[in-house]
Amino acid sequence: MTQRKEDPAVTNFREYLRIPSVHPDVNYDDCVTFLKKQSDSLGLPYKIYYAVPKKPIFVITWAGKDPSLPAVLLNSHMDVVPVFPESWTHPPFAAEKDENGNIFARGSQDMKCVGIQYIEAVRRLKLKNVQLLRTLHLVFNPDEEIGGVDGMSKFVHMKEFRDLNVGFALDEGMASKADHFILFPGERSIWQIHVHCPGNPGHGSLLLSNTAGEKLRVVIDKFMDFRQNQKARLENDPNLTIGDVTTVNLTVIKGGVQTNVIPQEMVACFDVRLACDVDHDEFEKMVNGWCKEAGSDIKIEFEQKNPKIEVTKLDETNPWWIAFKKECDNMGLKLKREIFPGGTDGRYIRYVGIPAFGFSPMNNTPVLLHDHDEYLNESVFLRGIDIYYNLLSAVGNVAP
Repeated sequence: MTQRKEDPAVTNFREYLRIPSVHPDVNYDDCVTFLKKQSDSLGLPYKIYYAVPKKPIFVITWAGKDPSLPAVLLNSHMDVVPVFPESWTHPPFAAEKDENGNIFARGSQDMKCVGIQYIEAVRRLKLKNVQLLRTLHLVFNPDEEIGGVDGMSKFVHMKEFRDLNVGFALDEGMASKADHFILFPGERSIWQIHVHCPGNPGHGSLLLSNTAGEKLRVVIDKFMDFRQNQKARLENDPNLTIGDVTTVNLTVIKGGVQTNVIPQEMVACFDVRLACDVDHDEFEKMVNGWCKEAGSDIKIEFEQKNPKIEVTKLDETNPWWIAFKKECDNMGLKLKREIFPGGTDGRYIRYVGIPAFGFSPMNNTPVLLHDHDEYLNESVFLRGIDIYYNLLSAVGNVAP
């Protein structure tokens, strides 16, 4: 029995997946070499920018009929999260394909698939001699998986980004286990809070007052009571998704030198994701009140404190939404709007006032980003190219 020939787009995708651009200490050289080859195969120019040395921002540009119009940015990231190979049934950077067409590799869903789907959709448009009204910029960023601090976070404030004249952006979304596709017009604000609780040190056999542990207990109780309240909201309202509530998780506790020594300080670290409707000033005031209740001299340090960023509008005032939604309707795609539960580079784009959607065309697919045995089926991948072919035509031709 002869084996069916693989679609060249799938071969291209698997080649990209085999580049182990994995944290920590990512070397992006092989990604850059691969993307230069893609740019050449499309017959399109590229530029490489650096907000930080050794962390390239690779931009392929397809000029539109009217380059003076605000352009469309197609954003993706090159890096992937760490793996535990012993927990995978396939080598995580081999891009092996099983008999069902499932392609196993770190980055298959998050998000090398989308980067290649952009490329292949543009390739098809060019092969059909299509030229869009607006310019498209295909952007491949570093370090998104560790917060984008040395990538898009800095890039949006550089002159080189402003020169791209971006009017609208597409970035990553998530797979959907159901038949619908998920559209993310916004994200929660990430606050990573370190609460420092100082206290009287001494021998572990004593019952001293004003100890770090006593203060820490109160702080943890306050945060976790709030967490329970939010968890109950989510469980009791079927219309809510995880992105609609504020999540709180105790992630690190630090302090102490020896079991029989009462420490002079203990620190609790919380990962907080503020829902889009939360007043940031009021939330911070509440946290400060908890710390005041817990005792004296407690200090708060922010590892990360995202500002409140407006959610991109999904109404008649947004021409990008009108074009996007109309084309989805034409294709018979069912969309479900959600707030993205994690953090993507899209938040930095929205921060500088550019409307952005998070969207990955993967439905009827288990959500496996950051998980063992991450995979994407080749038929889902190929259909995603078809979807982007139509969506890029729609948003790339939005009238002035």
